[in-house]
Amino acid sequence: MEKLKCIIVDDEPLAIKMLENYVNRTPFLQLDSSYTDPVLSLSEIKSRKPELVFLDIQMPDLNGMELSGMIPPETRIIFTTAFKQYAFDSYQVSALDFLLKPIRYQKFLEAAEKAKQWFEMKETSDSSPAKKERNSIFIKADGALRKVEFSDILYVAGMKDYVMFYLSGEKYPVVTHLTMKAVEEMLPSDYFMRVHRSYIISLNKIESIDSYNDITIGKEVIHVTDAYKSNFERYLTDNSIK
Repeated sequence: MEKLKCIIVDDEPLAIKMLENYVNRTPFLQLDSSYTDPVLSLSEIKSRKPELVFLDIQMPDLNGMELSGMIPPETRIIFTTAFKQYAFDSYQVSALDFLLKPIRYQKFLEAAEKAKQWFEMKETSDSSPAKKERNSIFIKADGALRKVEFSDILYVAGMKDYVMFYLSGEKYPVVTHLTMKAVEEMLPSDYFMRVHRSYIISLNKIESIDSYNDITIGKEVIHVTDAYKSNFERYLTDNSIK
């Protein structure tokens, strides 16, 4: 994989200077440009097509949350902000990560590694047939890419900055450094569904569903939360004997 081309958007020049330094220190990142004006940055992002944008949230005229909804989906976002309350919102808009200012290089590097892994997984997926025709995915774990068959996945659970793939016949999960949103985008929706902020299930592995929308898969009981209930109920309607 070639270097990830990056754009920085922040209305604070000192914050931009720090992020530029961090990008230049990271071997697999390449700085394209930086902008203090979020409105100007939008047209530049669309024309320059970076893989990654480090995006501040609180900015005049157009804040980072608003801007993120206008950025093409092939460009991934890592939010940078001094306000912790935006963390949950950042994951709702498909951000790869959220960095809280003041940002230490170690945390920056962890987020950059997460982006690198996401693009490596995407590159593997793009070189294969369409999602629904593929039968496996490559997951980076313990420093290597491991091939995991879709048919072996029971469910995926999220915990902070990591996700855990629970597989048939294996006592311990395969742990990788990604967001749930990134994994959700990689798995084919014909076979997998997100039913909880922290859970993606294999639809073929469902053993039972009770009246409280609790799903049993193996020894795990996973509750379908309100945010995902309508989608899950639609699936049940389409796949139940009437």
